[in-house]
Amino acid sequence: SLSLFCFFITEEKPKFKPSAPKIPDGEKVDFDDIQKKRQNKDLVELQGLIDAHFECRKKEEEELIALKDRIEKRRNERAEQQRIRAEKDKERQARREEERLRKEEADVKKRADEDAKKKSALSSMGSQYSSYLQKADSKRGGKKQTEREKKKKILADRRKPLNIDHLNEDKLKEKAKELWDWLYQLEAEKFQHIEKLKRQKYEVRELKMWSH
Repeated sequence: SLSLFCFFITEEKPKFKPSAPKIPDGEKVDFDDIQKKRQNKDLVELQGLIDAHFECRKKEEEELIALKDRIEKRRNERAEQQRIRAEKDKERQARREEERLRKEEADVKKRADEDAKKKSALSSMGSQYSSYLQKADSKRGGKKQTEREKKKKILADRRKPLNIDHLNEDKLKEKAKELWDWLYQLEAEKFQHIEKLKRQKYEVRELKMWSH
């Protein structure tokens, strides 16, 4: 609006061209005075236009300075907002990293505690089993003779008398089948005993390994 106002002020208006005045007969006209007054009037009008022009320029410069100040203020405010946002993001990342490290430390401690409990339990089991083996070994010396006698008795009980002199052919076949079934049973019991012994030895090795 100010620029438009200045435009209208500085724009040269079309000059009115009056017709030459009629001078009454017998009167004297001072043309020099008229010319002088006209020049003074033109100078006053010109000075007014110049003053108005510079006033417009002054207001335009003031508006330009105010606009630059607002732009600079807005730029500073935006920079401050970005700085605050960056600080908040940095603090948030630091809190997340701290929380992650805290959880990792807690997990490591938990696993270490669990491993220690397992090792302690296995060590206790190994110690108890070793004590049991020692007691068993100490008792085994006194029981060797007894165990041997038990085995002899079991074998004697299982040893069946083979009286076949009085048997005919059919009875002999039945006797042979009976002996075969009995032998098969003995082999099955032997196999089961061997497998059980293997498992016991394996368990003993595992316990000894974990106890160390």
